[in-house]
Formats: sequence, structure tokens, C-alpha cells
Amino acid sequence: MRRALIVIDVQNEYFSGNMKIEYPPVDVTLPNIVKAMDAARAADIPVVRVQHDAPEQSPIFAKGSPGWQLHDEVAKRAFNHHINKTYASVFTGTDLAQWIADNGVDTLTIVGYMTHNCDAATIYEAAHKGLSVEFLADASGSPSYENAAGKASAEEIHRVFRTVFHSGFAAVASTEDWLAAVRAGQALERDNIYMSVQRARKAV
Repeated sequence: MRRALIVIDVQNEYFSGNMKIEYPPVDVTLPNIVKAMDAARAADIPVVRVQHDAPEQSPIFAKGSPGWQLHDEVAKRAFNHHINKTYASVFTGTDLAQWIADNGVDTLTIVGYMTHNCDAATIYEAAHKGLSVEFLADASGSPSYENAAGKASAEEIHRVFRTVFHSGFAAVASTEDWLAAVRAGQALERDNIYMSVQRARKAV
């Protein structure tokens, strides 16, 4: 097993801009992201830092704007590779797949924002590429949504997506459980669709 920690879009837009993360709150998730980065460095796990780019006229993530900048706590920490992206998945239009192959990585640990968007797109694509994936649920988060299709709270969005991830796409864990697995040199185990459905059926 060769892990890489993928730190997705920990940018000021999510802290002080128009896309504030609500759940879990950033005073929980940011310290866990930082803890994971520090632990990865200590354990010789490569860290990939990701930054989302939008056009200069965009209301969010406008390249060069304060909201586009990485949060200071992430920006000041060491990393092995930096990726700028314009799509949700970290794979699309970037060199991530080649970097993974060049570095013998077979397991991606995903932290950062947003759970249901860039994290989800990256997790699904990684799983489809045959990679093992880990998702640290307390080191990521979501805002609330409302549009013509409906309304969902940040807690609902985050809870539903982490549950779906764990049904087969990624092993979902807390940062502390991941740190313990790293220390022990162990993989985290994901669940499966069948058992996820059967448990829900028995609970009805």
C-alpha cells in the first residue's frame, strides 16, 4: 500500500467568501486537515495540494483574488505536488493520474472541500480507475443548497455523501482513525452496497 494525501481546494472562499462551509464547521475540519498533512509528512506519505481556478470575472474562486488563495495553514505547509484545476475532479485536465503512476501510489486519502462536489468527483473517478480511496469525513465539509430541485442542509448533504462513499467507493473514517491506521501501516476498509442496503431494510 502506497498512500498519497490529496488536499482539495482548502481556499479562503470556503472560510471568508461566498461559499462558506457549514458542516462540519471549519473550526473542526481545518485543524484535522492540518493534522493529516503533518502526519503524512512525518510518515513519508506524499501530499498533493489542489487549488481550484475560475475566471477573473467569476463570483467565486476568481484566479488571483483573496478567495482563490489557499488558506494560510495549508499554504505554509510542505507538499510534494501542486495541482491547479478547473473541473470538479482533480483528475480532469491535470497530471494527477500520471503523477500517481510515476510515484507508485495505489491509495488516495481525500481531505478538503467540498464533500459532495470536488471530493465526490475525485473519489468516484479514483474508484473507477481501480485505486483504493479513503475519505476523512471530519476533514471535509459542505454548505447548504437551495435551487429549483429542492433544498438540503449542509449536514444532510455531508451525511448522505459520506454514507454513499462508504458503500463501496471509499473507506470513510475520522482523522484520528486514519492516523492510527497510518501508524499501524494498515488500510482502512470500506463497506459494500449490498450490506448497506440490508442494514437499512432491517432497521425499517
